[in-house]
Amino acid sequence: MPVSDEPFSMVRVVVGVIALLGTVLSVILAIVTGDLRMLELVGALWAIYGLMVAFLSGVLEPAIEGFFQLMGNFGLVRMGGGYSSIETLAARGHYQAAADEYAERARNHAERVDATLRRAELLAGPLQEPETAAVELDALRSTPLSSKDDFRVGLALIGLHEHQLNDPGRAMTELRRLIDRYPASARRLRVALRELKAQRYGGTPSS
Repeated sequence: MPVSDEPFSMVRVVVGVIALLGTVLSVILAIVTGDLRMLELVGALWAIYGLMVAFLSGVLEPAIEGFFQLMGNFGLVRMGGGYSSIETLAARGHYQAAADEYAERARNHAERVDATLRRAELLAGPLQEPETAAVELDALRSTPLSSKDDFRVGLALIGLHEHQLNDPGRAMTELRRLIDRYPASARRLRVALRELKAQRYGGTPSS
């Protein structure tokens, strides 16, 4: 039974009793006084009763039931933002569980970039699955991204190919892509590209 049924049922009963008593009294007065205008009060009383019942049943009860349903579901809805619980898992050494949680959060379009980047850090680091991290970052980059997110994903891929996958060629390719696409950051990226070339081919990076 909905929470609001019992109290409003009582209200309907009370209003109905008042309307009934008023009807009886109006009929008696009309008979005693001979004034048929008393019968007009009967119509007014039952009109008020009908309006009251319609308001309670059609407006007030649904509104209150909806409010209680909302309050009951409020604590069951996971609020967005924040990764503290997942970070706690990782800090306790539960890396796979944390990575799985990040994968679940990445299903949310608003969180997919942050969650995938954080998952890639775990895969490339303690879970020792840099290939999987690279594949997931490449898949993420194949979807529409903002310039900021594309830059972040590109930098993450550069780090993966340079350090974990020992593939400086792929790292240089990604660096060149970022240089071409984001000229405002080209100077810093060119320094990194020269350093990569020096590591691969030997010699000292030129300034």
